[in-house]
Amino acid sequence: MDDGSGEMRAGAETSAPAMDIGKYWWVLLILGILWVIVGFIVFQFDVRSITAVGILIGILFLVAGLQYLVIGTQVEGWKWLWYVFGSILIIGGLVALFNPRETFVAIANILGFLFLMVGLIWIIEAFSTRPYYDLWWLTLSAGAVMIALAFWLGNQFFFTKAETLLVFVGVWALVRGIIDIIGSFQLKKAGRMIAEA
Repeated sequence: MDDGSGEMRAGAETSAPAMDIGKYWWVLLILGILWVIVGFIVFQFDVRSITAVGILIGILFLVAGLQYLVIGTQVEGWKWLWYVFGSILIIGGLVALFNPRETFVAIANILGFLFLMVGLIWIIEAFSTRPYYDLWWLTLSAGAVMIALAFWLGNQFFFTKAETLLVFVGVWALVRGIIDIIGSFQLKKAGRMIAEA
């Protein structure tokens, strides 16, 4: 009898953190909505708004970096990878905020490499979230598209890269927002299922 109650107690203890995470589904929903809004704002800019776009890139990197650090505290495996990606994005965001014009030009020049890195990050993220995220393939598909674009961008001129950078920032924000919105409802559902179990 003690063994049975001990097992139930242990099961309750392990599901408590999952229930707590399920309570905060709305935070992910708000982040997703904000990403979508930022995506639409970016599409209003043009290449002449170099400073504004550089600052926006810095903000995007900071928010994404903080988001990855928070995810790193919640996942079971690959914690170090989330922390590394989050730290790199935060450092990049700070550099972009202090040097927005130079950031825009530098990122436009290395856009192919950036697409490759983002594609790899999204593919790794897809496989690491696969056990508990039904739509992991959405992130995987986005990563594959980014890698294909990276190879295409390698042969383009600077002006084309600058225009593509604007589109990239907007699409990145939109995709991140859609993934977070869908993920928030899955998190809410998972929290409810754990609470009912």
